[in-house]
Parts: sequence; structure tokens; C-alpha cells
Amino acid sequence: MSTVARHTRTRQSRSGKMNRTRITLGVIFGFLLVVVLAVGVVGYAVASSWLKDLPDYQKPGAFDTSQPTKILSADGTLLAKLYLENRETISIDDMSQHVLDAIVAVEDERFYQHKGVDPIGIARSVFKTATGSRQGASTLTQQYIRQTILLDEANEITLKRKFREAYLALELEKRYSKRDILAMYLNTVYFGEGAYGIEIASQTYFAKHASELSIAEAAMLAGIPQRPSKLSPYDFPEDALARRNHVLERMYANDYITKAEYDEAVESKIKLKKAESPNDGIYAAPYFVAQVKKELQQKFSTGTVFGGGLTVRTTLDDKMQKYAEKAVHNAIGKKGPEGALVSIDPSNGYVKAVVGGRSYKKKKFNMATQAHRQAGSSFKTFTLVTAIDEGMSPSYLVDSASPAVIASKPKPWVVNNSEGSGRGLMTLRAATAGSVNTVFARVAHEIGPKKIVKTAKAMGIQTKLKAYDSIALGAQNVTVLEMASAYATLANGGTYYEPTFITEVEDRTGETIYEWKKDGERAISKSVAWATTQVLMGVVSGGTGTRARISGWQVAGKTGTSQKNRDVWFCGYTPTLATAVWVGWPTEKTIVINGSRAFGGTVCAPIWRNFMVKALKQTKSKRFATAAAPKYNNSKFNIPRTKVPNTEGMTYEKARDELAGFTIVRKEEYSNKPKGTVINQQISGTRAILTISKGPDPKKKKDKEKETEQPTTPTDPSTPTTATP
Repeated sequence: MSTVARHTRTRQSRSGKMNRTRITLGVIFGFLLVVVLAVGVVGYAVASSWLKDLPDYQKPGAFDTSQPTKILSADGTLLAKLYLENRETISIDDMSQHVLDAIVAVEDERFYQHKGVDPIGIARSVFKTATGSRQGASTLTQQYIRQTILLDEANEITLKRKFREAYLALELEKRYSKRDILAMYLNTVYFGEGAYGIEIASQTYFAKHASELSIAEAAMLAGIPQRPSKLSPYDFPEDALARRNHVLERMYANDYITKAEYDEAVESKIKLKKAESPNDGIYAAPYFVAQVKKELQQKFSTGTVFGGGLTVRTTLDDKMQKYAEKAVHNAIGKKGPEGALVSIDPSNGYVKAVVGGRSYKKKKFNMATQAHRQAGSSFKTFTLVTAIDEGMSPSYLVDSASPAVIASKPKPWVVNNSEGSGRGLMTLRAATAGSVNTVFARVAHEIGPKKIVKTAKAMGIQTKLKAYDSIALGAQNVTVLEMASAYATLANGGTYYEPTFITEVEDRTGETIYEWKKDGERAISKSVAWATTQVLMGVVSGGTGTRARISGWQVAGKTGTSQKNRDVWFCGYTPTLATAVWVGWPTEKTIVINGSRAFGGTVCAPIWRNFMVKALKQTKSKRFATAAAPKYNNSKFNIPRTKVPNTEGMTYEKARDELAGFTIVRKEEYSNKPKGTVINQQISGTRAILTISKGPDPKKKKDKEKETEQPTTPTDPSTPTTATP
């Protein structure tokens, strides 16, 4: 075979093989293309399905994190922060540049170059994983997405979650600048020790603001989010130091700091200092805050209250609150009975101060708003108001004899005066000043307990009361808040304002979402309110409440002591402030102070005065609004009277005892009756005019002796005498 032919066959053979190879490769490439396209189609379908239930990232607030609710006093002082996560959002301008550089250097060094997802970082992560090590590839933007809008999926280790996270990161970067995203991240991330966000972290570890962080401090904080529970310098100082130095290396490698700055920072020691902050988030007025928190939870969801970033403006007066706490705590001391106080502005129902006990840390139960206790004689005010409203004059005379047997149902009610005996007939005014039980029991039975219940409710007592005659003596339980509110109704001329703690609530954007607006309601007439106030002023000026007097102010009020001295009260008011004070044992036992049983006038009235003297300096001085007297009709009442004992013939001392409660007017005159005995008795209202025998009139006795004396007839000397045989 010729050489040419051989070469020709060889070329043909090679050409055939090449053609077959091309065909094979074409088939393979075609198959691969089909596979890729198929995978692409399937992948697209799968990816599309992964995005179907994606949260609405375009909705306002979609990326909001949990923010503390701030409770402020009337003048803007921070009282408390309510939170699930202790966080304080700040502007990026209030963050140290060092912490911005540190977090970028250690967590996402190409942050300013990528668009939300870092391809180089992903490739490096894949390579590291393939070689047996591990490195995260999530950018700061992806981390922010994971901790906000995809928080519920944060613990899922799936391709679906990573894809959704990447997609949202790309979308976020289209809508916000790098600077905005960095600020959002630093305000969100957890730094351990209960600190969320860079501001709280700065205060938790260094007791300073985020704007004041040094290079070393910023580096330490930037290193914590990787493993907050294992990198806390409080618990793991060596690990925290090593992590800080790693962050400093990354800052130097990325030209954020110079070699000199790096060397200085690496050599520095970690100096920790925690800012003073209450663990429960309450800075002041804990019992007041507790009530505010309760009301917020009634108005909003738990998530909104503790994570909605609300700003709650309240009625509390900072100075009054301090005065109240001092007045109560100084009186009850560190041991012994508890004390409570509520003070209200009568003109609008704003609660200005609340003391709910000795120590909120030890006892969370609020004795001012939660405890229901017997009001004792301080509840007599509602009987007084009802009686006056029904037409009974304060000068109406009522029998004060003790005991009084009241024809209550189902069985008679026997009432005794605390002082034992009665005082005869007493005016309603005098009985109020002296807090005479039997008088009020008789009055309550006469006017009817249902009317008293109605009056109490209209004036501010929200607790459901039963219409028993014993309501007159405060035998049913009420709260200190209710009593302060009801007395505020009198201070305001009969107009009731529902007590309120919250005036306004703003959401995290500053929009008002709640505002207190409620008009007062006419509970009793101005005439009845003023008539009642005049009587109650007498309690303070010359009755059981004299320890509540305040120079230069009109003061009205009523003392109260429950059965067996287990609760003592003073509820009083001026034209600008109404305050109720209670003292007692939580277990309801007799109160003994310095060896003697406690009374409202001796224990609570001084507390009330000590608070009010200072609190009133925060208000403008004014006088009670007067009104015309109500239309009285005493003839419509028929309260039985106990027969006044006839003391004629008794000694003055015995007569005085028998007429206890009457004002004794003594007269003396001569009589044939034994000296010192009563020869005449006249009753005029509460006055008993007794005429006491001085014994016989000496002058009349002498004259009588002269009249009965026989004179001797003179004898004539010339007349002879006759001798008797």
C-alpha cells in the first residue's frame, strides 16, 4: 500500500473519530444544557415558592425591633422602662466612629462594597468548609434581616432561610444607605448581659454613652455579638480580651487605626464599670408605676407594652411623690404596720402621688390600689352627704345614747360608741366632729343604706357595696385610691372626675395613640358639697382631726378607725388637693403603737399633714367655692330618742354621769332640799340645765326664827306675885 493511501486512510480514520467525538460531546453538552435549564427552571420554581410567604418588607415598621416603653412623670422625668429587651435606640451621630469601624472590620469588612450579599465572602466560606474549617458568610445586612423581619426563622439552618435572608438583604440595600443600615444593626444586635443595642451595651460595660467609647472599648464591644454568652468580660475576661485583640487586628488590617493606635489599644486593660440601673427598670415611684403598667396592659397588647417603644406621659408630680414617701416612711419606720397614701388633684382626677407600702422590692402588693380594707368612721362622710342631700340639716338633733339597738334585718344591730356612753341629743354636725357611732347608725337606718350606697358610688367608690345599715360605720372594704377619689369630689364642689394615672401615650414614631379626655360628672349638688365641707372642716378645727390643721389653708376631713383598731385612716382635702392615708397590718390585726391602740386621728392625720404642708406649696392657694344652703326639711325625719333620765333628787355628781353627752349648765339656789342635790332639770337641745340646792337660805332661816320667838311681858313692881303651891 502506498504511503499516500496509508496517510489518506489514516486521515479518514481520524476524521471519523473526531466526528464521532463531536457528536458525543454535542449530545453530552446538549444533555447538560437541558439538565441545567431543567434545574434552572426547577430552581426558579423552588426559589419562587420560597418567597411566596415572605413578610411584607415594604410595610412601615416591618424591620422594627423590640423597643422599651418609657414611663414619664408629668414634668418628663423618667420613672421606668418596660421591656422584653433592654434597648435604647440612638442616632448614628451618637455612636463613636471607633465602634462603627470595629463592627465593620470584624463582621463584614467588605460592607461598603457589596450590595447586601458578599459573593467573595460566600466563596471563602465554601472553601473554608471544604477544607475542614468554618467561617460565616453573612453580611451585616443579612444579620440585621435575621434579627428583625426573619427573627422567627433565625434558628433554622436551611437553604430556604438563607435564600430568603439574602433576597431581603438585597432589597433592604436598595432602600437604605449603608450608614442607615449600620445604625439599625448596632441598635439591634445583642451584646450580652441583657444589653441590646450599642447604647445600653456601652452603659452596661463602661458606664458611658456610645459616643464616648475609646478604640479599645469599641473593639471589645464589637467582638461580643459573635458569642454573647461566652465573650462577656464579666464572666470570661480572658476570652473577651483575646476577642478584643482580634478585633483590633482586623481594624489595623483594614486601615481603620494606625500601628501606634493598635499597639496602645492592645496593651490597655479592660476596665469595666456598670452604670447604675434598676434590674426591674423602675427608677422611681414603684407603686405608681405598677398601676400604670396594669392600665397599659388593659389598653394594649403585651408585645406593645413591653416592646412597642411607647412613651407614656403620666400625672405624677415628682416632688409630691417624694414628700408622700417621706411622710409615710418616717411614720411607719422599717418595721411594723404598712402605710399607704394617694393624693389627687380634685379639678381633673389626676393622681399626683401614690405610696403603696414600705418597700416595693420586698412586697409588690399595692396597699393603695389593690388592698380592700374597712374604712371605719372615714366612711361616715357618705352617710353625712346622703342625709344632707335628703334634707337633714347639720343642726338636726339625734339621740347619741349608747348602746343603740337598730331594727336592722334579719336581726337587730347593736351599736356602741367607742367612748362607751352617749352624749344625749347631738346635732349631726357635732356627732361628725366627735365621730359618734350611735348617731350615724340611727341616721343611716332612717335615710336607708341603699341611698348611702348610691351616694358613695357616685362620688367615686367603685367597689360593689352591700346595702346594710352597718355601711354607715365603714364595715365594708374599699381601697385608699377610691377614698381619695371620693373626697376629691367634695373638694371639687360635687363634681366627680375618674382618677387617672396616664394622660397620653405615643408610639415609637411620636404619634399619639391614646389621650385621656374625660369630663367630670355631677355626683352631688354644689349646695350639698359645700354644706358637707363645712361640717368636715369642723372635724379638723375642733373634732377628732385636729392634728391635720394647716395654717393658712381651709382643711376638711374625717378620721377613721375600724373594728378592733385594725385599720386607721385620715381622708382630707383642701381646695386644691385631696389625700387619703391608711395604716394597718396586711394580716388585719390590731395596731398598737407605743403601747397604745392606734386611731386615725393620732396616727394618720399627722402623716396627712406632714405630706400636705409640703405638697400644697406646689399648688396655688385658693378657698373652697361656697354655695347656698340646701333646702332642709327636718320634719320628715323621725329618729326615735332615748328618754332623758330625770336627775331631780340626785347628787350633782350622779346627775352629771347620767347626762353624759349633754353640756351641763349648773345653777344653784337655796332650797329645803339637801345641799348638793338636783332640784330642777331642764333639757334644751344638747344642754342640760341643772339647778343644784345650796341648802336652806340662811337669811330666811333667821327671819323665821325671829317670827317664832315669844317676848317676856314686863312685871309691875306693885303687883303681888303668887307662888305656886
